[in-house]
Amino acid sequence: MSGTLYLVATPIGNLDDMPPRVAATFGAADFIAAEDTRVTLRLLNHLGLKKPMVSYYEHALHHGEAILQRIEAGENCALCSDAGMPCISDPGEQIVREAHERGIRVVPVPGASACVTALAASGQPTAHFVFEGFLPVPKKERRARLAFLQNETRTLIFYEAPHKLRTTLDDLAATFGGGRSVSLCRELTKLHEEIVKTTLAEAVAYYRENDPRGEYVLVLAGADPADTEPDAAPTLEEVVAAARALQAGGMPPAAAAKQAAAGTGFSKGEIYKKMVSEG
Repeated sequence: MSGTLYLVATPIGNLDDMPPRVAATFGAADFIAAEDTRVTLRLLNHLGLKKPMVSYYEHALHHGEAILQRIEAGENCALCSDAGMPCISDPGEQIVREAHERGIRVVPVPGASACVTALAASGQPTAHFVFEGFLPVPKKERRARLAFLQNETRTLIFYEAPHKLRTTLDDLAATFGGGRSVSLCRELTKLHEEIVKTTLAEAVAYYRENDPRGEYVLVLAGADPADTEPDAAPTLEEVVAAARALQAGGMPPAAAAKQAAAGTGFSKGEIYKKMVSEG
């Protein structure tokens, strides 16, 4: 009989946030699949547990097949990331996807998640949001992703490491404008936790003079829906008036009609005929 794959959330910083069910699941599991076995070993030592471990980190995902085979053979596996809910912006998602394909039972053991924790404390709108995780590193891919998000009206959540924060803030300000509201949530639940609601321009200026420290969650306000609505289509009369203004400036009537009609849905001939008939 196949075993079970447990997705076990770990504290995002403060070990006092450890739910009893998490500790119990680690204790009952036959083995643990960890993002980084060194990090998880410290957690198990805190709980007074000793368990066989295997890494499922991105560069060792060939271990995924071995993990799934052990579960199919009847062992129960507790899969965890270094912090927070596993499989969110985390390579463990591949193992979960394959577990479902193979009919393996998947059981979540929930706990804290940095993105939701930051959103709740950010002061930004929480009814609708988009989790983006880490932006792509290659410049071309990053620009494309930010361009795609430019008119997003939902609150946006990003993760960032301290050594990349300045570049990311520069890119966000260039894409969304320096006046866009952002909350920088740093070292959540840890000793130096800090949550600051500001603007992108102010954040850029601050970190130009101060070194970023710790892991960051950036919670960015979405675009104002009024700013993303397309302008109302001009009426025929408005387009004809624009053509007349061009004509008054010295442009020949046919050329004025062509330029005014561009992109409006009205034809050059339609505008020119109206100009002549009312001329």
